Amino acid sequence: MIKFFEVSKIFYFTSRAPKYVIFLFVVVLTIGLTEALFISPEDYIQSHSVRIMYVHVPAAWISLGIFSLMGFLSLSCFVFKNKNFSLISKSLAPSGLLFNIIALVTGSIWGKPTWGTWWVWDARITSMLILCVFYLMYIVAWRLFEDKEKVIKITSIIAILGLINVPIIKFSVDWWSTLHQVSSVSVLSKTSIHISMLIPLAIMTAAFALFSILIFLMKYNTELIKIKNKGLDRL
Repeated sequence: MIKFFEVSKIFYFTSRAPKYVIFLFVVVLTIGLTEALFISPEDYIQSHSVRIMYVHVPAAWISLGIFSLMGFLSLSCFVFKNKNFSLISKSLAPSGLLFNIIALVTGSIWGKPTWGTWWVWDARITSMLILCVFYLMYIVAWRLFEDKEKVIKITSIIAILGLINVPIIKFSVDWWSTLHQVSSVSVLSKTSIHISMLIPLAIMTAAFALFSILIFLMKYNTELIKIKNKGLDRL
């Protein structure tokens, strides 16, 4: 395991990547919105309100994926004592929080015509709200503590503890009787969603993933610039 990374070498690649990511994001998002809004059919029960799914579901997936990655990076930071892991995790957090909030808001908008209410303390929704709290605690901790070693330990603990909530979110609809529907897309079993809806869902997920990568690169490059301004070339 490499313990140190040269900031200048990392920045050489990460500073050039955003322009390519932006191009891909615009292309994929344009295709995804076209598929989601115009080509994919309306649901026979939910009608056109089902199109919220193409924002809500990818946002939830990306939010969960980012926090899972943050948790494993934080755990690796403890094991390998590599500060770059914590820096990557810190740079991932803003986009994860953004998509978590988008998932909660669009879920409420979708819930009004579907369930007749904006909010219920459903197991899936409540556990997603708890994830949002973990994101906030993680980001706020970086701002509250000035001691670098201390803040790395505190934020790593928050991320690792937050990992416990991830499988709860995933399996909440299976473990408890909830208003939220069970998963329609599964890797291990047969997917129940029709291909005409699965394609735009996959494309929008790819678009959101590219956007999260873009936010990450912008935040990560900012952190690298701060390190370079301190006259350091090692993490």
